[in-house]
Amino acid sequence: MSDSRERLRRICIAGSGQVAVIAALALKRTVPDVDVVVLGLPGDPAAYADRAATALPYSNKLHDRLGLTEQAIIQRAGGSHRLLMRYFGWGAEGQAGAMPYGAQLDAQWRTRFANEWGGGPRNASGKRPAGSLAEVLADAGRFAVPPGDMPTPLDDLDYALRWNMPAYRALMADVAQQLGVTYLAGEIAALEPDGQGGIAAIAVAQQGQIQGKIEAGLFVDCSGPAAHLLSALPGARRIDWSSFLPALRMLHAKPQQGMLALEDRVSLLPEGWLVEFAGADGLQVTLGLAESISEEAALRALGAEPSEMVTLAAGCARDAWAGNVVALGDAAASFEPLGHLNLDLAHRQLGLLLEMLPGRTIEPLERAEFNRRATLMAQQVRDTLATHYSAPRARKVFGEKPLPESLLHVLDQFTRRGRLPFRDEAALLNQEYIALLGALGFPAGVTPQALSQNPREAQAARATFEAQAQAALQFAPPYQQFMAQMMQPQQQPGGGIAGDLQY
Repeated sequence: MSDSRERLRRICIAGSGQVAVIAALALKRTVPDVDVVVLGLPGDPAAYADRAATALPYSNKLHDRLGLTEQAIIQRAGGSHRLLMRYFGWGAEGQAGAMPYGAQLDAQWRTRFANEWGGGPRNASGKRPAGSLAEVLADAGRFAVPPGDMPTPLDDLDYALRWNMPAYRALMADVAQQLGVTYLAGEIAALEPDGQGGIAAIAVAQQGQIQGKIEAGLFVDCSGPAAHLLSALPGARRIDWSSFLPALRMLHAKPQQGMLALEDRVSLLPEGWLVEFAGADGLQVTLGLAESISEEAALRALGAEPSEMVTLAAGCARDAWAGNVVALGDAAASFEPLGHLNLDLAHRQLGLLLEMLPGRTIEPLERAEFNRRATLMAQQVRDTLATHYSAPRARKVFGEKPLPESLLHVLDQFTRRGRLPFRDEAALLNQEYIALLGALGFPAGVTPQALSQNPREAQAARATFEAQAQAALQFAPPYQQFMAQMMQPQQQPGGGIAGDLQY
């Protein structure tokens, strides 16, 4: 019988944003007896995982694991729900499509019904019928989170959460502090190497004066695109994505009036892409500018008072774990906020770290496996972003870029066969990615299942979907009504706060 591994004694996390805070919370939850110290470095406006006010459905599961309830996020951090992303003008001017979350689209896309009625050809212009329950509910402005203790017509839906980022970070920081996480604001004065390709300690400076040092067995770099820890290690390399993605300027608008909406929107304009993020505490608008767009044209396309311009060159670390330093978020991969993938990738990287958390002695094989999977995660995000820029009309706005071989294979299979090849560590579920391809204007090949289906089966699928849609509409209240109820604390018989709602 082998001896148990000696546990880590201290973990130091470098960064001041929400990625550093949730990493500290997650590590302390996972290994309560480890000393977790956060070194709060100055932030970076190009750290889009840190400034993100939303992620994808994976984050809901991470929140559950860390004890962050959905009701707390809604009540204390301005939370709200998103069922889908709507895309406008990517295939052609006037074309529209939607990408719902979850696997609910699967059966429809494999039938004639999917092509003939349930959304129709997604590169067609004009109004089209809803092709998913998420679209039906978003169109009607109705939604409720299923209570979980009874079957409902909404059980197969998935959704993402939004929030006010500073309030969300503060919520996590409160929980982390209660668990015993230590926070120290400062800057890096020097890094002391451990002689094994990693770091033994960080010398910390405050107001230009060295105040001491932090020793640790594991360092987690959440310091943004500069990757202050990882980039200082010998052999650290960054993979440039400029061959596949354009170098962008992001123009952000000042938040406008808040709104409750079950969707966010991504429009392709002659000047670039425009993301409209429906935050409960303010509508946020970001414009990703194509090359050579003038300031006057950019401001006109933004349609709101500007707040800041951020320049970004996308890329990722060749190895996100080197020595005893693990990079998460923008320190591992930095890219534009298109598709809300930034914080989702950081959360999935964190989940991988929790799965492979080392002892005091780090095994090279576990480090290599982390790097293999983290690299695949980053490459799949790169391919998902490149999918947007390879859309029919996007190539005219942003120019032609070569596509990664992995993406060429995906697009070939989809346009010829209506299917997707297996993708390890994919950024989206297959059903979500299929919907995204349609929303971006890629024509889908016809699946063998659809070719073999007779008209009666297609009619039955249509009738089934209509019945499901009606049941969902009858069950779900108006979204504003549901949110008003979520804001009301409900007492349990024992005096606690109940998380389940009645509607």
